[in-house]
Amino acid sequence: MKNTSKKVAFHTLGCKLNYAETSTIGRQFEAAGYEKIDFDQAADLYVINTCSVTENADREFRKIVNKAKRQSPDSKVAVIGCYAQLRPENIVATSKVDVVLGTMEKFNLLKHLEFESDKDTPLVIQDSEIDEIHGCIPSYSVGDRTRSFLKIQDGCDYPCTYCTIPLARGISRSIDPDILVNQAQEIASQGVKEIVLTGVNVGDYRFANAITLIDLLKRLDVVSGIERIRISSIEPNLLTDEIIKFVSESRTILPHFHIPLQAGSDKILSLMKRRYGVDLYRDRIRAVRSTLPDAGIGVDVIVGFPGEGEAEFQATCALIESLDISYLHVFTYSERPNTEAISLPGKVDMRDRKIRNKRLTELSERKNQAFALRQLNQSKRVLLESSKNGELSGMTENYLKVHIADQSNLALNKIVEVELTGLQNSKILASITS
Repeated sequence: MKNTSKKVAFHTLGCKLNYAETSTIGRQFEAAGYEKIDFDQAADLYVINTCSVTENADREFRKIVNKAKRQSPDSKVAVIGCYAQLRPENIVATSKVDVVLGTMEKFNLLKHLEFESDKDTPLVIQDSEIDEIHGCIPSYSVGDRTRSFLKIQDGCDYPCTYCTIPLARGISRSIDPDILVNQAQEIASQGVKEIVLTGVNVGDYRFANAITLIDLLKRLDVVSGIERIRISSIEPNLLTDEIIKFVSESRTILPHFHIPLQAGSDKILSLMKRRYGVDLYRDRIRAVRSTLPDAGIGVDVIVGFPGEGEAEFQATCALIESLDISYLHVFTYSERPNTEAISLPGKVDMRDRKIRNKRLTELSERKNQAFALRQLNQSKRVLLESSKNGELSGMTENYLKVHIADQSNLALNKIVEVELTGLQNSKILASITS
C-alpha cells in the first residue's frame, strides 16, 4: 500500500489524548505520500482509533467499521488504540477488519500495511507486558481544530477499581520537556493560538523525577506565539497551591481547571480507590476560587457505582450543590471486564443509574447558568472557533462558550475582546469591544 495515490481516512473515539495520537499517525501517512481525506469519503484505508472507557465506545466502533466498508467495500480497515489493546478478540469476532494494533504498536501502522490479510485472518498485535512499557511517544494535533492537543504524559499508576486505562496504556511516564517545548514551537509556527495539555494523568507529569508539572508549565508559558494554554484535567490531590498561584500569574495558562470528583461520598471514593476524600476535594475547590474568583471549574462524576445507594447519591448531590463550580461531566457507570469494580456487591439497577444521570445533568445545567450569569457585563478574551447561522462562537479564558453577532471583518482563530451581554435560552451572548 505504499503508493502515493492511496487515500487514508481517520476516525477517533474518546479522549483528547486519542486525538493527539491520531493526528501524529496521520502526519506519518502524509509524509509517506498518502492523501488524508474525510472519513465520509471513499478511502483505500480507514483507521479507527478506539477508546475503552465506556460501553458505548465499544459499540460505536463497530458501526464505524460498517460505515467504512459500505463506503468503500475494497478498502482496508485498521482498528488501533485502547480497545484494540484490551479486547482484540472482540474486534476480530464482531467486525470485518484487516489490522488490529494495540497501545504502542499503533504508531507502527504504516509498517504493518505490508501485511496482506485474507479477511479471515487479520493481523493482530497486542502489546505484551504493557506494564513494562516505559517509552512515551510524543504526539500533538494540528489542522483539525482551532486548538491543538499536546500530549505530555501517558499511562497511570492509580489503580481505580472502575478503570481500564492502566490496563490499556500501562504505567505513568512522561515526555522530555525539551521535546514538548520544541513541539509547542512547531504548533505556534502553524498559527495555532491555544494548546491543551493532555495525558492520562496530567498532574502526575514527572520527568527524570526532578521535573514536575509546575516546571513544565513555567517553560511552556514563555514559548513565543502561543497565546493560551489549558490544562485538560488534573486530579484533586495533584492540584497544588503552587500550580493554582502560578496560573493566576501566568501569561498563557488559562483560569480553567477540570478536577475529577467521581463521587461525593467517602464510602464510594474508598470503593473506587480514589486518592482523596470529600474534605480534600472541597478544599481544592475553595483554593481555586479564593485565588481565581472567575475560574472555570469542571467536575467529572460517575453515577451508579456498586454500593451507591440513595444516601450515597444524595451525598454527591449535596456536595456538588455546595461547591462553586461551573459544569459537570456526568458518566453512568458501566461494568468493564478485568476491573475490580465488576465483582463488587451492591450493583445499581440500570434504570436508577439513568435517573441519577438525568438528575445530575440537570444540576450541571443550573450550575453552568449560575456561573454564566455571574460573568455577565464582564470583559473576556474569546478565541473565535466557528461561524454558523450568522453567528461567531468561541471560548472565553474560563471556558464559557459565547455567541457573537457575525461580523465580516472577523476571522476564525482570532482572539478578540468581548463583553458578555446576556443569556438567551442558555446561550451566552457577547459583543465585540475591540
